[in-house]
Amino acid sequence: MSHNALTEVLVASKQWVKHFNGGDADYCISAYQSDAEMEVKPMGSFHGSENIEHFWRPFLQSGASDLEYHNIWLKQLDDSTVHLGADWTMNVGRGIITLEEWVKTDPKRWKLSKEHFEVTEQY
Repeated sequence: MSHNALTEVLVASKQWVKHFNGGDADYCISAYQSDAEMEVKPMGSFHGSENIEHFWRPFLQSGASDLEYHNIWLKQLDDSTVHLGADWTMNVGRGIITLEEWVKTDPKRWKLSKEHFEVTEQY
């Protein structure tokens, strides 16, 4: 196993955060596989990119930004699957990411197949 996958996922994750902070909902949604699963405590579960879009688009349009990941950990399962977790903060709250499962869908692109995160405080 190479460290390459870990580096690539870290880059993909940082790109996602950068686009999130720029209010680019299209980019953020395109980072999910069409059958991705997203679990957001306490808001609920969202299955498939269309439902995930219905969560993220209004959230981004509401002015959420300044997203930052802290204490990031990465775990490589195989050449095309990497798990990421972190604490997160943004202008509207903070919480923890218990799992982002990034899967390499083609030689150049990593996509999210699963995401589980928790909002521990809203402000």
